[in-house]
Amino acid sequence: MDLVTPAIGLVFWTTLVFIILLFILRKVAWRPILNAVEERETNITNALRSAELAKEEMQALKSDNDRVLREAKAERDGILKDAREMKETILAEAKEKSAEQTDKMLADALEAIHNQKMAAIVELKNQVATLSIEIAEKVLRKELESKEKQQALVDSLLKEIGNN
Repeated sequence: MDLVTPAIGLVFWTTLVFIILLFILRKVAWRPILNAVEERETNITNALRSAELAKEEMQALKSDNDRVLREAKAERDGILKDAREMKETILAEAKEKSAEQTDKMLADALEAIHNQKMAAIVELKNQVATLSIEIAEKVLRKELESKEKQQALVDSLLKEIGNN
């Protein structure tokens, strides 16, 4: 049973060495260990604060990005709407100009046809008149070969003029 109960001297020296060890550790090791632990705790606290701030900034940036994205989509939709309206306007103007040009070309073509028709009629009348004069001249030459026939024609013409 001697082995189970320690001697008083052993307890005294063990306690004395333990107290000296605690004193030395307190002077040499505890302060740097506690400073390191406090510094680490401060760093962890600062890192947590920084993480919270970063998280808040990320949320703010996300909401800002969402807002900017919504504005960009709205602006894009407005630009597309304006472009569609402009396209419709340009197409309508082009159709209108095309219709005007078609009407003008048609009117010009009709006028040209009318002018050519009138020129053809005038030319035809001139040819008919020329042919009529030539035929009349040939007929008159044939009929007025003798002086008696000529005198009879002149007399009949004078009578017609006199009657009028």
